[in-house]
Amino acid sequence: MTDPELTDADRHPTLTGHGQRMLDYLRQQPHAPVFRNQGGSRLTADDLARVQAFEAEVERANASDSADDTPWLADFVARCHAEVPYFRSRGAAPERLESVPTTSRAALALDIAAFVPDSIALDRLINFRTAGTTGHPLLIPSHPVVAASYIAFHRRALRRFGIEPKAGRGDVGIVLLGYQQRCFTYASVIPTMAEAGYAKINLRPEDWRDPDDRARYLDALRPEILSGDPISFSALLDLPVTWRPRALVSTSMTLLRALRDALETRFACPVIDVYSMNESGPIAVFDARAGGHVLLQHQLRVEILDNAGHPAREGMCGEITLTGGFNFCLPLLRYRTGDYAALEKQGTDWVLTGLSGRAPVRFRAAGGRWINNNDLTHALRALPLWQYRAHQQADGQLRFEYAAATSVDADIARTLRELLGSDTPLIIQHTVFGDTKVTQYSSDVSHALGINPP
Repeated sequence: MTDPELTDADRHPTLTGHGQRMLDYLRQQPHAPVFRNQGGSRLTADDLARVQAFEAEVERANASDSADDTPWLADFVARCHAEVPYFRSRGAAPERLESVPTTSRAALALDIAAFVPDSIALDRLINFRTAGTTGHPLLIPSHPVVAASYIAFHRRALRRFGIEPKAGRGDVGIVLLGYQQRCFTYASVIPTMAEAGYAKINLRPEDWRDPDDRARYLDALRPEILSGDPISFSALLDLPVTWRPRALVSTSMTLLRALRDALETRFACPVIDVYSMNESGPIAVFDARAGGHVLLQHQLRVEILDNAGHPAREGMCGEITLTGGFNFCLPLLRYRTGDYAALEKQGTDWVLTGLSGRAPVRFRAAGGRWINNNDLTHALRALPLWQYRAHQQADGQLRFEYAAATSVDADIARTLRELLGSDTPLIIQHTVFGDTKVTQYSSDVSHALGINPP
């Protein structure tokens, strides 16, 4: 026996006539894509009030507390050990956070149900699957209130650049761009923005009746914010879109400066680079004035751990480790993210500097010298690269593949040889990565991996 097909009212419990008209418009606009799925906020009236209260709390809060000891921390650790089966199996809660054993992505992948607190009502639980460039696939437990709360941190990121979202009734607030072979696409409304429109679309031509409809649809919707990742934004640059949103919000992957500059020039608006994970939501936003990614969440404790799992000194690179968060269905307790950075205080802000999406990699240079991947990043920053990966083979040869508007093989070769030595064997290839997430740095050379290799 199968469940009856859900209606718009089921997916949007607070839907009004205005919201229904927006849904109809998004789906029936003459240039609309072939939406593959159905989606909605699932927010009840009580949920909506809860989300609005949380947005007000985030607006008042000071995110700089997230790297310091705060009053909520001890209560959170104790609650995890009392209510979460995985942590409860470890015994009593230690008095100090540093004494709590760390957890890993592999542990979540092995038995995600053990990380859901006993108090969570399963009938409201939602989940989605995620898999990064490396590591274990995950099933992430969540809740309609959690999903709706992401906007609070995106608002905080936008405000840092002087942008206060204004979209409301009759407007399209956000369009989320994908560029994937298989992409979950749907039309929805945002209850906390007076039912402004929301659409998740795939820019691959196969999802459209006419490939030219991609630009026509975006121009017709006139969304206030376009969100996506570097892959979908690279595809956007190839489309004859004339509409200028108030901001582009990039998440999920490293955004290179050349692509950010190209987007800002083309669309005449800020490009907001948010460091985010499905396990935790938005963590930090890049601000060149602060020298890195400024922390966003006021109840997400951020630690940096060294190779031995001990807290690193301020300014030293290590693994980003998280405690807390706003996803009450998945409380994080010293969760090792697999991402690396240093954490530094800049004025009133805590800032992640040298953020890398995986363990640092060293490259062997002439004379046996080692070059850190951060040095490579800085050296390549001036080049117009949208995406790249560098892999050093065991014999020292460096293979460098990149995506860019034009071929810059000679400039890349000159930059790499200045850094690694004039005799460094190179293979350089101008390519198109398509919808592939790229691991930026890798190596087969012995002792190349880790924070402080021997």
